[in-house]
Amino acid sequence: MRDIYQVYEWDPLLIRAIEEDTGSGDVTTLATIPPDAVCSGRFLAREEGVVCGLFLLARVFALIDPRILVECAIADGDFVPAGHVIARITGPARGVLTGERVALNFIRHLSGIATRTRAAVLSVRGTKARITDTRKTTPGLRSLEKQAVRMGGGVNHRFSLADGILIKDNHIRAAGGIHQAVERARQDAPHMLKIEVETETIEQVDEALQAGADFVMLDNMSLETMTMAVRRIGGRAVVEASGNMGDKDLKAVAATGVDLISIGALTPSVQALDISLRFDL
Repeated sequence: MRDIYQVYEWDPLLIRAIEEDTGSGDVTTLATIPPDAVCSGRFLAREEGVVCGLFLLARVFALIDPRILVECAIADGDFVPAGHVIARITGPARGVLTGERVALNFIRHLSGIATRTRAAVLSVRGTKARITDTRKTTPGLRSLEKQAVRMGGGVNHRFSLADGILIKDNHIRAAGGIHQAVERARQDAPHMLKIEVETETIEQVDEALQAGADFVMLDNMSLETMTMAVRRIGGRAVVEASGNMGDKDLKAVAATGVDLISIGALTPSVQALDISLRFDL
């Protein structure tokens, strides 16, 4: 996965976000703030959580006005209590006010993902299960969102369709069955690619094992069925629990013996962390 800290790679996205928010101009700021006004302020975490996205925070303001200085008080991935200062800002007031919402939108969203992931990771502590994301991400923000998952202590599933073979229900139907789908994958795909099969029943688990799947996904199974499936697999494949896991008792899911718990709700639908910018008096 590419290094997302090459911040200039994100300039086109940030510029689009700034243009989207400002339109033809920040009429409120232009009408009320003198052009020579200078301000200072603090970005505050109004609730506890894992902060992620500080590298974008500074870049948004640099693109608006290079005279604006952002000094981070913490590092990306740090857990902070409510009321903690995460960064300080000084510079032309017009530029700070114009960039405020765009900068906060990014850092609040990414910090929400990191914080939600941390909670999930802590809930399965003491088990072998690892928390992973999915491809249910906001279009254009996948690298950022997956980095936020890692900041929260989770691990990443496939970044793109090219990263692994995941044979899901519609693939199985279109291919004519699990055995046929896995067999074709073995014949046509590079030998280094792992094959995962989504299963919904114990019978499908048996089929996936017989076909030689490297990973078996247990999709929307009850705890009892998952426990039975893990025993059936017996270490012959990596086991992933999936299907509305954001609403499940993750500790109980982990106790079934699965290796991975994938949670689509970690990324696009997560609640943003409450972070605000307060000007100094």
